[in-house]
Amino acid sequence: MSKKHNFSAGPCILPQEVFQKSAEAILDFNGSGLSLLEISHRSKDFVAVMDEARAIVKRLMKLGDDYEVLYLGGGASLQFAMVPFNLMKSENGKAAYLDTGTWAAGAIKEGKKFGTVDVVGSSKAENYSFIPKDYQVGNHYDYFHCTSNNTIYGTQMREFPNVDTLLVCDMSSDIFSRVIDFSQFDLIYAGAQKNMGPAGSTLVVVKKEILGKTGRDIPSMLDYSLHIAKESMYNTPPVFPLHASLLTLQHLENNGGIEAAEARKEAKAKLIYGEIDRNPLFETFCIKEEEDRSLMNVSFKLIDESKKEEFDNAWKVSGISGLNGHRSLGGYRASMYNAMTIESVQILVDVMKNLK
Repeated sequence: MSKKHNFSAGPCILPQEVFQKSAEAILDFNGSGLSLLEISHRSKDFVAVMDEARAIVKRLMKLGDDYEVLYLGGGASLQFAMVPFNLMKSENGKAAYLDTGTWAAGAIKEGKKFGTVDVVGSSKAENYSFIPKDYQVGNHYDYFHCTSNNTIYGTQMREFPNVDTLLVCDMSSDIFSRVIDFSQFDLIYAGAQKNMGPAGSTLVVVKKEILGKTGRDIPSMLDYSLHIAKESMYNTPPVFPLHASLLTLQHLENNGGIEAAEARKEAKAKLIYGEIDRNPLFETFCIKEEEDRSLMNVSFKLIDESKKEEFDNAWKVSGISGLNGHRSLGGYRASMYNAMTIESVQILVDVMKNLK
């Protein structure tokens, strides 16, 4: 069976090399005679995996020892609660949030359970079709939370604000895809199932000095400081997803790093947005500001719905998978994570061109 062109938003496409090495590790991990699925997480071989998985993140992000790298369970959604638990003060706690989509709204909902949440900017009233920019965040807030990329509506923060408090970012869907100064953030989190591995592992990168200042009695499993002290092994970590994430990050590092990934991403985005802008049959959901268009998740729709059956049949026949838009929005969504090739994007563009 021929390989599909997988535009799924997540779990998503990964490098073929990662699939191959993961399969080999399941059968026999490091020549140990044991499967990766049965190996002890305390074994020498897996401790080495954990150590390198943490170290490679710092190398790729160019961060120093003032940051700690954690691999946790629960997905990025658990971080919606862990962030305020660890950063919002127990007395008169207050945080600022930017509302740019469904996942940002989820973080806001959880934050309100811990203290006062001010939504300093929102594009909800206009169907999340742009990134708000005219807002200020002062030092009376415990932290500011933003979501770098909106997978559903196809918008992306190209720049991050200068704030007078801690800067927290959910980078689940565009992490390791572009060159940015990661040291501007005090805490970054990301579910692995977009750009760095299969579902089941969550990356947290946190500046150590910001922790332990809330006055809260934090449950052990939700306490970043405890996970740091136990080197992400307070409980049994998600062994297989973590190993696959390491393989994915090694592939990234060995193929030009984030710089090369960004160049490939921009070429892919230019190709598909060029066709959408040229073709009168299509338009994006991000219609207010072109500068807010996501270069990772291109959400678009047919202007003439009578063409839907023809278009759907055409892309499916071409071996394209996962193109349907999110159920809350409809339309189509081309997710072009790091492992997506420009050849696959060209096949989609050709299908769009041939629709008359």
